[in-house]
Amino acid sequence: MKSILLHLHGDGEPWALIAAARDLARAVAGHVACVEVPADPRAGQVAADPPGHGAHPVPVAGDSALRRRRQAAEQLLQAAGIDSVWRCFAAGVVETLLAESRLADVVVIGQPLVPRSGHDRALANVADLLQHIRVPVLLVPPLSDGLAFAGDAMLAWNGSAEAAQALRGALPLFARAARVHVVEVADDIDPGGADLPTREAIAYLARAGIAAECHDWPAKGRRTSAALRDAARELAVGYVVMGGHAHRRTQSTVLGTVTREMIETSALPLMLAS
Repeated sequence: MKSILLHLHGDGEPWALIAAARDLARAVAGHVACVEVPADPRAGQVAADPPGHGAHPVPVAGDSALRRRRQAAEQLLQAAGIDSVWRCFAAGVVETLLAESRLADVVVIGQPLVPRSGHDRALANVADLLQHIRVPVLLVPPLSDGLAFAGDAMLAWNGSAEAAQALRGALPLFARAARVHVVEVADDIDPGGADLPTREAIAYLARAGIAAECHDWPAKGRRTSAALRDAARELAVGYVVMGGHAHRRTQSTVLGTVTREMIETSALPLMLAS
């Protein structure tokens, strides 16, 4: 996990995103590529083909606000001794991120919060990204104060293919964690399905030399997302890793219920893979 793609945008302050990319790059001795998309010309439109399958996004110079964000990112990253580049593109957000992520190991994006202006479009972008991207996505809340990768981490496990993909993608980070908590909410498991049992995730981590603790977290009548948030808070973890469920329905991409609720409400950085 050496190549980090950071999506900066004009919706709010960029400090949490830049700090997260900085801490991630510091943890893995990585390189950060900052990407800006001034305005999404495809907002409100849905392409017939998957995003990123068309022409490569066109670089542009950007305006004064973008240049200020560029300076802020460069100064913070340079102060931490991290190499970086900055690019601005005139294209759709999802198209740009998919194209630029082809040689990235992880993509860092901001959390679409309710009831922020443009929330629906931002959430749709996350859904499209998760459906088509081939690397993990690190979602950063706006009030996040950096990431402590040497602290405890949590894997939200339901045995799905997406959860397994998230586990594999987060392995370089789990190797640096003080402790990994594998949390299973009983209501989120299909006992008669093809889901992998928690012991398989524990065994996979053990083969990588990572000791993990298993937690069978009771839902107690709560929504699965609420149980996961409570688990993360009680276990005092620094970030959460989970599978991101997204699928096409008619003309749009729909997020799974737990995925959407965690994206909208998590107070911790959330690493998703699908």
